[in-house]
Amino acid sequence: MRKVILALVALALPMGAQASTIKTALPGAEMRGAATFRYIGFPLYKAQLFTKFGAPLDWSKDFALELKYLRNLSEYDLVEGTMRELNRTGATLPVRGQLQKCFRHVRKGDRYVAISEGPNQVRFWHNGKRVCTLSHPSIKTRFMSIFLGDNTRSKSFTRKLKGE
Repeated sequence: MRKVILALVALALPMGAQASTIKTALPGAEMRGAATFRYIGFPLYKAQLFTKFGAPLDWSKDFALELKYLRNLSEYDLVEGTMRELNRTGATLPVRGQLQKCFRHVRKGDRYVAISEGPNQVRFWHNGKRVCTLSHPSIKTRFMSIFLGDNTRSKSFTRKLKGE
């Protein structure tokens, strides 16, 4: 019985740590929307958007995005996928080196949280541990548009994530 209780506590910690991370870094944050992103039918991650008081997304205000991975992905996959999406949605950005510092291999159940800090910075946490800050002019809009912009890979995913 004790082992079962300890296992349940251990399972609860990552989610609690993530909620705490978001609430601490973005006071007043509440979940606005959630969606599961699929690639060729296979679920890759569950995403949640957090805005102040759960308000509709306002690009002029800071917000948080949490991704819970449903598959194992390498650091290379995360960096290259992000670079492809940044290139697809706009001009090439010189942020590969920063992304390589931000991203780690992820296993099923791992979480990344990205929280904007003004227009030029996005802070990242991996499983509740702060790992880096991505800095570049307008990086908030460029990075977060991969998931929340007008030219995403899945319009229905984006609508659900925005809580629309």
